[in-house]
Amino acid sequence: MLERFRHLWAAVMTPPARLLWRLHVPPDVVTWIGTILVVVASLATIPRGYLWQGGLLVMVLVLSDGLDGQLARMSGATSTYGAFLDSSLDRVADGAVFGAMILYFAGPGHSQLWAGVALWALVAGQVTSYVKARGQSLGLDADGGVAGRADRILVAFVGLVLAGIGVPYALQLAVLVLALLGTWTVGHRMVRAWRSRVVA
Repeated sequence: MLERFRHLWAAVMTPPARLLWRLHVPPDVVTWIGTILVVVASLATIPRGYLWQGGLLVMVLVLSDGLDGQLARMSGATSTYGAFLDSSLDRVADGAVFGAMILYFAGPGHSQLWAGVALWALVAGQVTSYVKARGQSLGLDADGGVAGRADRILVAFVGLVLAGIGVPYALQLAVLVLALLGTWTVGHRMVRAWRSRVVA
């Protein structure tokens, strides 16, 4: 759903991208640094119960994800490898965020059930991205759905922040929504891929 606002976010990323361009920072370096920071911020805060702090840190870092792409376009350094690296490290960053939530729910004082639901949300999210990429590589239409990456991160952010300020079951509801929407999106993309095969 939020993918339609990508062009607006690209405009927001233009000033910092221009600064990095002037400093001669390569886009791939920005991609690596952003991913490492997301992993560290997630694992250092969320499993320890610093939920709203972790949510805010992760949201800022993930939102800056478009910075490397904007920098690449501005500097004329776009490449197929850069796109590959960005997509691959996105999976690492997502795994860290959702893995941190799994560790939180697996800790003392929490039901193991919610750790399982968070794991389901993680798997559904990773498969959502894989189905799209694999479908496109085979010439199939495997796009669409309501749980793209930006949507998943936004729901996780809202759940973390609300839980962190004391709203009961906010994070549990967030991971349940993510698991269900992720499952639906995977099914939706697989059906679209099958239909595009039939048309072809």
